[in-house]
Amino acid sequence: MPDAPFEEPWQAQLFALTVALNEAGHIRWPDWTAEFGPRVQGAEPGSYWHVWAEALVALLSKRGIAGAGEVAALTERWQAAARATPHGEPITLDAAD
Repeated sequence: MPDAPFEEPWQAQLFALTVALNEAGHIRWPDWTAEFGPRVQGAEPGSYWHVWAEALVALLSKRGIAGAGEVAALTERWQAAARATPHGEPITLDAAD
């Protein structure tokens, strides 16, 4: 794990999303650690949060919440919305349409 817990805002958002999914009852910590643990043990240095994201997508897929394709499509929509939103304005998915 890096010295600072979050080097980029997306890392903090990913962490918060994982916690929120747990608190809402969508994922359980034992399932999370079973998915994340083996992945992070063999990971390249500096890839901690990318491995975290991969593990979360895999767990969402296994739980039937969202498949990898759905996550990728939604990620692209958010990125398109961010590109279409003027600086300082809130980003909404409507901006991607």
